[in-house]
Amino acid sequence: MDTEQQLQHRRKRKRGVVKHFHISSRSLFLCFSFFIFLLFLSNYHGFFTHKPPLSSSTLSLLYSSASLSILDDPLQSTAAKVSSTTLSLSLQHQILFPNHYLIILNNEKLQTHEVECVYYTLNGSSSGSAKPVLSMDYYDESRSVARCPFPETNDSTSGGFKVVDLRRFGEVGRRNLSVLRKQPPQSWDRVAYEAMLDGDTVVVFVKGLNLRPHKISDPTNFRCHFGLRSFHKDGVGASFLLSTKAVSVAQEIVRCVLPLSIRNKPEKARGVRVTVSNLSGNLRRQVRTLLPSVARVGSGRSVEKRSSEKYELCVCTMVWNQASALREWIMYHSWLGVERWFIYDNNSDDGIENVVNDLDSKGFNVSRKVWPWIKTQEAGFSHCALRAREDCKWVGFFDVDEFFYFPNEVRRHNEPGESSSTSSSTSTSVPGEKSLRSVVANFSSSTTIAEIRTACHSFGPSGLTSHPKQGVTIGYTCRLASPERHKSIVRPDLLDASLLNVVHHFQLKEGFESYNMPEHSVIVNHYKYQVWESFKAKFFRRVATYVVDWQQDQNKGSKDRAPGLGTEAIEPDNWRLRFCEVKDTGLKDYVLSHFADPATGSMPWEKH
Repeated sequence: MDTEQQLQHRRKRKRGVVKHFHISSRSLFLCFSFFIFLLFLSNYHGFFTHKPPLSSSTLSLLYSSASLSILDDPLQSTAAKVSSTTLSLSLQHQILFPNHYLIILNNEKLQTHEVECVYYTLNGSSSGSAKPVLSMDYYDESRSVARCPFPETNDSTSGGFKVVDLRRFGEVGRRNLSVLRKQPPQSWDRVAYEAMLDGDTVVVFVKGLNLRPHKISDPTNFRCHFGLRSFHKDGVGASFLLSTKAVSVAQEIVRCVLPLSIRNKPEKARGVRVTVSNLSGNLRRQVRTLLPSVARVGSGRSVEKRSSEKYELCVCTMVWNQASALREWIMYHSWLGVERWFIYDNNSDDGIENVVNDLDSKGFNVSRKVWPWIKTQEAGFSHCALRAREDCKWVGFFDVDEFFYFPNEVRRHNEPGESSSTSSSTSTSVPGEKSLRSVVANFSSSTTIAEIRTACHSFGPSGLTSHPKQGVTIGYTCRLASPERHKSIVRPDLLDASLLNVVHHFQLKEGFESYNMPEHSVIVNHYKYQVWESFKAKFFRRVATYVVDWQQDQNKGSKDRAPGLGTEAIEPDNWRLRFCEVKDTGLKDYVLSHFADPATGSMPWEKH
């Protein structure tokens, strides 16, 4: 029989077990609650799952530290404000391009002549050298961009200067040099530079991924990272990071799903910084590398439409110092039926803004998009396709030296008796008017055709030694016999999610195909080989990503180069007589017949 002492001991052990059981139940409940919490946060696509270590910096790549003076908008700490000087411009980033600095700053209503670039050396000289800015431009609703030349120096391309600053003419003082040194110019070779909302995804444009050109890549190893900022009453922000998976990757474009917090309220995404990471290394040790970023999420919408209906036909192009060619190109194609123009300006300094504004004021519906990112034509066209999708049924992608031409319209007009009958039936229209719009409209109801391709004829200098005063359509009349390549007009709503393109055509959604227009019905006159004074500009810079600049000793046999030319802008013998195999005055005759002023013979696009 148990003693009284043994019974008491057993009762204590039983109470301990019960007590322990209650503690374990509470712990179990807390663990279960925490698991539910993690499950909820897992909607942010792996935010709490195992991730390989990040190389480079994480959040600092998305947001400048509060101790820096080159900051995101007004996000400065009290300490930073104290250390700043009298300089009034609020800078965000600086990027080192091959031939200039690009400075991104808060939106400022400034003219080029009101600002100068200031350069500081490594030794911390108290007075930096200064030069006028190359240009100032409005970039988006919250940012402007300025281009600064390299300072004159005998040092390396970057001039031995690690930082460049901006100040208004007449301002005194400078920023803290120790702060400026902490944020040298970002290399253009590796950076996320633009981002757009597209439904429940974000499209990020990135340099430095080194992916195969003209191919869709595997998105498995890529992610997007979003920097968000919550403000305290004193204005100091606390940053945190959201990460989502990529759903498509091609060339310089990464598309990721949006975090739920942004997806449900997309208006909150505007202005959020975003970057891209990719996974590298071996199976034993994988490293996820974040790219530096100057990209902020934009809406992806074009300017407000003038009509509730979509435009039937729009055109997008990218130009560099082609202001003099715009009037002829836009006036002629507007007559063919183009209703909306998207001009992507790739660092022009030839007064293009004035030309665009003048054309728009005359009813041609032209807008200029500042696109400072060099050698990104394919990415720029993808960007434009997204912008135009809600406004346009069809978008043509072709250059300012390319003109659609309808030979049948010319022949029909020149047939005996045809001109008078046409005039009587359409007394207010010109034969061939809106021909291009009619072509695309015929395919708008197609359930299979999403791209219309038109072959190109390449014209030569045609014996000229100076630019034709009345325009390229009249001056250049001799071409190569065989067509080269093609230009495309696409349905922007039927493009593949990757937005892959090779300038001449896009990747289409599965189940859709392209249609090749017969050459006898429509052709593109490509005034490719113009007089030497105009043509030699191609030696200095090409806008396409995967086209080698002609000064580089590569791909000399490529169709993207002029046959027989080397790597220097030296006029070859008999240049004016080259590329001339077939005399072709069809478009010239047609334009002179219908556009020339009866009294003076001048063309509407000529400068007077």
